[in-house]
Amino acid sequence: MITPKYKRIMLKLSGESLAGEKGYGIDFDVVNRITNEIKEVVDMGVEVSIVVGAGNIWRGRNGGGMDRTTADYMGMLATCINAMALQDSLESIGVLTRVQTAIEMKAIAEPYIRRKAMRHLEKGRVVIFAAGTGNPYFSTDTAAALRGMEIEAEVIILAKNIDGVYDCDPKTNKNAKKYDKLTFYEVLEKDLKVMDSTATSLCKDNGISIIVFALDTPGNIKRVVQGENIGTVVEN
Repeated sequence: MITPKYKRIMLKLSGESLAGEKGYGIDFDVVNRITNEIKEVVDMGVEVSIVVGAGNIWRGRNGGGMDRTTADYMGMLATCINAMALQDSLESIGVLTRVQTAIEMKAIAEPYIRRKAMRHLEKGRVVIFAAGTGNPYFSTDTAAALRGMEIEAEVIILAKNIDGVYDCDPKTNKNAKKYDKLTFYEVLEKDLKVMDSTATSLCKDNGISIIVFALDTPGNIKRVVQGENIGTVVEN
């Protein structure tokens, strides 16, 4: 077996990635494919934490004139639905999993406690962080950066629907240039939208690398963890 490059990772999944071609809601065929890939990584001895978004259910910024704080809290609740779907799928294939939420809802998940999360990881359990940071005006990208640093993850692997970071949208411009490596300064200066600027600045200031890769290519999570040169690496 190939020795993984990383011992503890933070996997950031967008809500849209769970919807598949449906574009809305949860496609359980897609969820099961993702969780089977996560299981492969867990079986390698890698400690896996996950932050999941909610764009497949609700996007706060599209609240149609709704109060921003209310819209953001609705998004946080939607991430909990996605986290529970991932947990159920993981546990159905024998992967011990815990969901921790930034907003307490004791009937369905644990409250976020850093030391407890780290203990779960040490015991080989996947930990899914839901409800973002628990605060409005902060994205799940920021939650991934924050939780990744709190649990001392070695890297944030950012699952996207394209195979890396480009200088413009490759779907609309066939001459778009893909970057293999970038610095955080370049990401912020060029406004490349890898993560939001708050999350990018957090990673930059605390020296945690980001790897952006295509989730829809089977086996890519394992390839990233093994250190293969796929996607785009962003680091200081």
